Amino acid sequence: MKKKLSAAAAALMMVALLCQTVFASGGHILHGTELGAQVSLLYCIPFVGMLLSIAICPLVIPHQWEKWRWAFVLFWSVLFLVPFAMAFGAPTMLDQLLHSMIGDYLTFIVLLFGLFCVAGNICLEGDLAGTPKTNLILLLIGTLLASWIGTTGASMVMIRPLLRANQWRSRCVHTVVFFIFLVSNIGGSLTPIGDPPLLMGFMRGVPFQWTLIHMLPVMALNVVLLLILYYIMDSRAYKKDLAAGRKPLTGGAKIKLTGAHNILFMLMIVAAVVLSGVLPKLPMFQDAAGNVLSLHIYGNVSLTYTNIIEIVLILVAALLSFKTTKKEVRTKNNFTWGAIEEVAVLFIGIFITMIPALLFLNAHGASLGLDQPWQMFWITGALSSFLDNTPTYLVFLTVAGTLGAATGVVTTVGTVAVPMLVAVSCGAVFMGANTYIGNAPNFMVKSIADENGVKMPSFFGYMAWSLSCLIPVFIIDMLVFFNPFF
Repeated sequence: MKKKLSAAAAALMMVALLCQTVFASGGHILHGTELGAQVSLLYCIPFVGMLLSIAICPLVIPHQWEKWRWAFVLFWSVLFLVPFAMAFGAPTMLDQLLHSMIGDYLTFIVLLFGLFCVAGNICLEGDLAGTPKTNLILLLIGTLLASWIGTTGASMVMIRPLLRANQWRSRCVHTVVFFIFLVSNIGGSLTPIGDPPLLMGFMRGVPFQWTLIHMLPVMALNVVLLLILYYIMDSRAYKKDLAAGRKPLTGGAKIKLTGAHNILFMLMIVAAVVLSGVLPKLPMFQDAAGNVLSLHIYGNVSLTYTNIIEIVLILVAALLSFKTTKKEVRTKNNFTWGAIEEVAVLFIGIFITMIPALLFLNAHGASLGLDQPWQMFWITGALSSFLDNTPTYLVFLTVAGTLGAATGVVTTVGTVAVPMLVAVSCGAVFMGANTYIGNAPNFMVKSIADENGVKMPSFFGYMAWSLSCLIPVFIIDMLVFFNPFF
């Protein structure tokens, strides 16, 4: 993993330096709406290519894809970076590349890495049989945990017990799919800890308890509808498994939690995330102008001291978790580095190639004519299904803040009407479940399930599940909470 990531990073930096030498046109760096207004949607072609590679290559060339996916990431990244440097100058390209890698990707992957490590050292084992009732309870527990230890944390803690409970069954793909729907996405909607978009809202003035009060009714409806649908589907699949002669594995040890001390390290990571939202508001972390103190990297790119503190705390928690937990626990969990490696490599390409899409949205989002909650719900959700949901949330939070609401939630981007903020928040958090790349835990859960012998659907196969199961639920959300007809 280290060699592949190092090779890809070195190649990208070589491209950046080459462009700096060959294509640079002065030292002026374009950024923000000034740059976004000049960016053509043609620059999004590598992003589309990246998505199609993720969707098609595992089906057509699975072995080559597993071995060379980092090369595909490098190809599509370079195909965007070089023309972008030729058009806008290497300093601007390098500024955008570093902003994506240091400003966004670094904290993203460190958080995932920390939660992946700590959760891999927690093993829930015992006499759990994957019956519809047991599976329903495990899904509900994971969903409730997600808002308090994050969707990634809950996913990594709960997916292995769920897979162990269902290892005797031949029909359990739907269980993992609904796990992604509920635990990896919808369950994280009640607190800023649950999902990064909500944390960004908290950092911009949305009260901590706001999501719990206003998102609970929408989340509760979705959870009830999806769990009812799941129970019906799993009951049918369970009967077919029994009819085929399969029997639940029983006679094992009673329920036992090994590595329970790692819950403290999980809480340490959660605290680090909360601090990243709280510390920037303190005077000691601000300069005289009220800007958050940071370490300047290049151009408009900097890494705030609060983010550095967050990164250090997370990495320390991961290190202590490994140092204080016996290897046998990870063996019981079938722990490997495959899932986090796949996410780390693929999301480098996604973060880089989606740069022009986010620039375009930042420049043109306010002119899209979105002034109704149902519109915000669907556009935020649709884009969060394929782009990172955090910057997508910020784009449309900003758009909502420019609409001049007289009352609502006072944020740093303006006063946002409550229905608009609920719509943006629900769209960003809920619809990350529509694709494997909509939210990072989705891909991690898929990889872990694949490693444990569950043949998960392809990229488009998974979308067939989300279109048939989730979209009807989201239509009900629109009619109940964001009704466009009155």
